[in-house]
Amino acid sequence: MRIADALALIRGRLQVLARVETVSLAYSPGRILAQDVLAPMALPPFDNSAVDGYACRFDDLAAQGPTVLPVAGRVAAGAAASEIPRAAAVRIFTGAPLPAGADTVVMQEDARVAAGMVTLPPGIALGANRRRAGEDVALGALALPAGRKIGARDLALAASLGLRDLPVRAPLTVGLFSTGDEVTAIGHGLPTAGIHDANGPMLSALIAQFGAQAHHLGILRDDPANLGKRLATAAAQHDLIVTSGGVSVGEEDHVRSAVRANGEIALWRLAIKPGRPLAFGHIGGTPFVGLPGNPGAAYVTALAILIPVLRQMSGASEEPPLPLVRSGFSLNKRAGRLEYLRVCLRPSGDGLSEVVPAPGGALSSLSASDGLAELAEDIEAIRPGDLLPYRAHPLA
Repeated sequence: MRIADALALIRGRLQVLARVETVSLAYSPGRILAQDVLAPMALPPFDNSAVDGYACRFDDLAAQGPTVLPVAGRVAAGAAASEIPRAAAVRIFTGAPLPAGADTVVMQEDARVAAGMVTLPPGIALGANRRRAGEDVALGALALPAGRKIGARDLALAASLGLRDLPVRAPLTVGLFSTGDEVTAIGHGLPTAGIHDANGPMLSALIAQFGAQAHHLGILRDDPANLGKRLATAAAQHDLIVTSGGVSVGEEDHVRSAVRANGEIALWRLAIKPGRPLAFGHIGGTPFVGLPGNPGAAYVTALAILIPVLRQMSGASEEPPLPLVRSGFSLNKRAGRLEYLRVCLRPSGDGLSEVVPAPGGALSSLSASDGLAELAEDIEAIRPGDLLPYRAHPLA
């Protein structure tokens, strides 16, 4: 199945599960806003000056030549301002409220002051350097939309509006398993032919970076009877179950059959490289995502499928389109599948950035890369200068 069709199927089978809670601004970063936030006040709340300078009435400015006006007062930021006298100017500072009647501000660099009089140059436009009340955010306007993942920049807006707390979604709980007799938990001695559990820490970090709570529940051994029981127990205690490994076609890949015995597999295998063996379904009504066991493939499918699942279940808005980057390499590929290439950003000869394949092997190249370049299904060749969608790695 192509990934666009897979995501459409997944979205049709998932509901928003996270309950709503109210938290202070300090605890809101990284959380998903549960409701639209409407501005309880206007920003700015009053007409004010955008610069240090001299406020005046536009009608008092000469149509031709400079204007000389007496300086009739001074208004600093945070101070109250009375009405400006006719045919006069008021010294004003950035952020200070405009006196009643004043509608134009001349920058101090453009003015000349001597003996209590200020000379203003010709050509000043009506409303110059004036910030109108509500021109940033109007009273009652949408300030922050539901579904937004709250960041530091949003806190500036919320705090400016006088908001102390925000309605957010409670974090989803994700039960996470690694699978396979060959997988050994970190901190345990590695047996002959064994491998360390790379996927557990990696997937726990990705889930946490999204804002959900990852509960690593250990390693599922290749024991069909016990495997099904552990999955069913975990499904009853979590919002989502995620496994890595055990969903391919090998004789020791038992996860798929265990899920079917306790629920349903609605999707299996993607037209994607790496990461073809991927499963999606449910266990006793709890959504299930089965990622490949290979760490590189598990990482790619986590970004391509697992994160959209978390977004859907938590009520997050859809991701914006990926930005385009310029290819600095040549590559031939097979048509009919979407490929993700580990790439590094580097400057090119004209000063713009381009991407090249990351050096190293299966895991070292993933660590060395800056992100993933998407090579579309219908493309059979990449050449230098081609534009490619680029997915930067999530920040730690």
